Amino acid sequence: MMPRPARGRGLVMSSRPRHKRCNQRIRSGHMPQHITILLATYRGAEHLPRQLASIAAQTHRDWSLVISDDGSTDATPRIAADFAASRPAGQVRIRRGPRQGATMNFLSMIDEVPEGAAMAFCDQDDHWFPDKLARAATHVATDAPVHYAARTIIANQDLHPLTGSRYFRRPLGFRNALVQAIMAGNASVFSADAVRLLRIAAPSAIRAQVPSHDWWAYQVTSGAGARLVHDPKPCLLYRQHGRSEVGRNDTALAMALRLRKLMSGDYGDWLRANREAIAPVADLLTPANRRVFETFCDAQAAKGPRCAALLRQAGLYRQTRAGTTALYASAVAGAWRPR
Repeated sequence: MMPRPARGRGLVMSSRPRHKRCNQRIRSGHMPQHITILLATYRGAEHLPRQLASIAAQTHRDWSLVISDDGSTDATPRIAADFAASRPAGQVRIRRGPRQGATMNFLSMIDEVPEGAAMAFCDQDDHWFPDKLARAATHVATDAPVHYAARTIIANQDLHPLTGSRYFRRPLGFRNALVQAIMAGNASVFSADAVRLLRIAAPSAIRAQVPSHDWWAYQVTSGAGARLVHDPKPCLLYRQHGRSEVGRNDTALAMALRLRKLMSGDYGDWLRANREAIAPVADLLTPANRRVFETFCDAQAAKGPRCAALLRQAGLYRQTRAGTTALYASAVAGAWRPR
């Protein structure tokens, strides 16, 4: 058996009096409507103006924007600076990213969200529909932890729509989140209480170098018992182009590539990083989900059929029968063991 995850006692949320201008705008009571948008940029000059214009056009007006640039050598910094200058003072802030890729850039920004604000992740090359934040606000304006995401419309390089993203019908939850990422980061918005969870958990995720900030966020929020909302109505155009950080996952080629990764050591490495990110903050998990996580840890340390048996004991599943079958096949084949 794997040793039980380290307990997370002693972790406290920062109470530093930061971002006073934003804090003054956050509404009191149980309906915090201010949403801080976290935008990670890197050499995005070709598409960034369209995305920024779509943010400016949001019908939900109570937002602020943090742009974290990872060392762009094109016009991205100038475009960001011009946009900030065009907005009310303090609404847009620009910072230097850690230069360790998009996931680390997003994780590094979570501590920039003012206490009491909701939070939205934002990619540099999408186009938000005008009601994106307004629809999310109806779900995250609460004093409970909520992780909201919506479907997207997959589009080509020129933002011509191609098809809607997949809509998953099996329940959302920790048993799914441990083995599958389905709450898209570019469509995710988190309530203030969910942001507090992510803020506590982010340092260990950075140390573990998790492969995906949205997969990790789904694990943390679902594991802690947050309300999970997957809106069937699309909220943005998801641009596909040669430099997309993460491409569409609904084509035959994409599914074949994911199956290959599922059966290779890559998947085991991702699971190891995710496990190492969650273990130090396991006290955030509900008691039932902590037991699931302990069994998940034991499964990754086991071999072949024993690994698959532990997966079944934990009740882990992907969103399709074929995906779940492939999951168990990969366990039997030994693909869960990190390289």
